[in-house]
Amino acid sequence: MFKKILIIIFYLIILSACQKNEKEIIYQPLEKTNPYELYKEGLAAFEINDFFFANKKFSEAELNFEEIEFAAKSAIMSIFSLYGLNFYEEATENLERYFKTYPSDKNIIYAHFLQAVIYFEQISDEKKDLKPLLQADKKIDFFLKNYPNNEYAIDLKFKKDLIQNQIAAKELYVAKYYISIKKWVPAIKRLKIIIKKYDKTIFVEEALHRLVEIHYHLGLEDEAKKYANILGYNYNSSEWYKQSYKILNKDYKFTSNKVIKKDDSWYKKIIKKIK
Repeated sequence: MFKKILIIIFYLIILSACQKNEKEIIYQPLEKTNPYELYKEGLAAFEINDFFFANKKFSEAELNFEEIEFAAKSAIMSIFSLYGLNFYEEATENLERYFKTYPSDKNIIYAHFLQAVIYFEQISDEKKDLKPLLQADKKIDFFLKNYPNNEYAIDLKFKKDLIQNQIAAKELYVAKYYISIKKWVPAIKRLKIIIKKYDKTIFVEEALHRLVEIHYHLGLEDEAKKYANILGYNYNSSEWYKQSYKILNKDYKFTSNKVIKKDDSWYKKIIKKIK
């Protein structure tokens, strides 16, 4: 009998403990933070270039805003903060999320422009990875196709020209490598890509000269003269034409780049419109 009483008391204690634990683990929602205050804090940090703190506050504001317009604005400001930190990968990931979450946002044009700039700023020299070049080229084409009359289209057209030059430089770098190891066929192939696809770049003259050089070396003098004539017709005052002429005329004697400044004014213009 006493044993049964103990068992009953034991079960009552366990039940009481369970009920107490259930009360303790009940979720109590925290009081919602004022998103306007969060955005204000983020903007203050942004304006003094404290992009890390700004990104944190803009992200919190986005989560707390109920209005889609303000949430989208917070998202794009958060992305600009990541860009300010040179966190290109994180900014790109957040841009992709932004495009999916806020496809009708009024600032989406600036977001597309920013993505193009991020890809462009990751372009290195011709010895490095080609991927950022191709990404920038594709994104710029997208922007120019969809927003041809936007004020930032002119800037992207300029960047497009630089990208074309960089791709041509990459092709020339590879061609010269093949020349150095006497792989004439792939070298010729790369050089022909330059004169067909990137004939408006600064590297077309050297590409034509290298074709003269290779064909003359291989004993294909008619082919060498063909490319020399093209070079002479279009660039008869260039140093590369003189070099090619010297190959074909041994007795010939002769004597003898544009710095691009980065303009970041677009950045300030966009921020003024968004914030």
